[in-house]
Amino acid sequence: MSDIKIGMVGLGWAASGHIPAFQANENCQIAAVCTSKDEAAAKAMAGDDVAVYSNFEDLLAHDGLDVVDICTPHHLHAEQAIAAAEAGKHLMIEKPLAVTYDALLAMREAVAKAGVKSTVYFELRFIPHFQYVNSVVGQGLLGDVHHLEVDYYHGIGPWYGQYAWQTKKEWGGSALITAGIHALDALVFFAGKPVEEVCAFSAMTSAPYLQEYEYDTTSCAILKFEDGTIGKCVSSVDCRQPYVLNVHLVGSEGTLWNDKLWSTQIAGLRPDEWMTVPSAQAESGDVLDHPYPPLVDEFMECLMEDKESMANFDSAFTTHRVAFAIEKSLEEGRTVKLSELPA
Repeated sequence: MSDIKIGMVGLGWAASGHIPAFQANENCQIAAVCTSKDEAAAKAMAGDDVAVYSNFEDLLAHDGLDVVDICTPHHLHAEQAIAAAEAGKHLMIEKPLAVTYDALLAMREAVAKAGVKSTVYFELRFIPHFQYVNSVVGQGLLGDVHHLEVDYYHGIGPWYGQYAWQTKKEWGGSALITAGIHALDALVFFAGKPVEEVCAFSAMTSAPYLQEYEYDTTSCAILKFEDGTIGKCVSSVDCRQPYVLNVHLVGSEGTLWNDKLWSTQIAGLRPDEWMTVPSAQAESGDVLDHPYPPLVDEFMECLMEDKESMANFDSAFTTHRVAFAIEKSLEEGRTVKLSELPA
């Protein structure tokens, strides 16, 4: 397949990161967009040659469309992905996939039934630092990893473009679902093994300018994997600090902590001093700083070579299932086994 035609639904903040990635890939073009923006504004953003629709059904009917790129508010993802899959379109879906587990299951059924290819915007899987972490673990520099922490700290307040709708439970979901899902995905991705059970707690900030949130603004989840490995994931959207995606892996032969590393498998290291590794980390919550181009490039290659994306729906479903188990733990105030959620 060449000259893959992309239809985008939603021209908000996320789309501003997607568009340059599509435009930089020679194998695809943005053919159509569906947006609430007027035609002039849409063309100024996505290109003069794009067709502009205000109705999603009209976008799906656009002649020759191969892929639908979904970057609308979270609560619309499931309905739009199901419709696009039923129309035979391949899918690129912004995180989170859905804000309820029932919607997530319905999406999975539709994608499987349609047999379309998919990728989910867990673009941090493509960041150099994540490649570095996987390389360190894969080469045994940490030995057997028995504890993993990946935490998301990003203050999302009235100064943030999506604040008005992201604060709503029905639209944003939770601190974990709306934002910290990136950190949870990294934790599950690095562990590479099934989660058995989770337990979580949450708290609400007292900051007066953040009281529009309809859910607790910080959550902390503890995960137990089937082999006994443990993990921790904090998601904080109320913090007053620079953006931080904390990565801390502890193993039998060494430890990795963001850009710091210490290992018994490297001769000559000082026992009381970290080795600093110059790897490009996730240092901003701005979509323009996220690695969309390699995700887009990988998916276009998958479509042309008829193979599955590293971040396909099934892979992302694994992370989201853990996320909804955490949400169940928060709601019911107890430990939740993953087996309680239909797989």
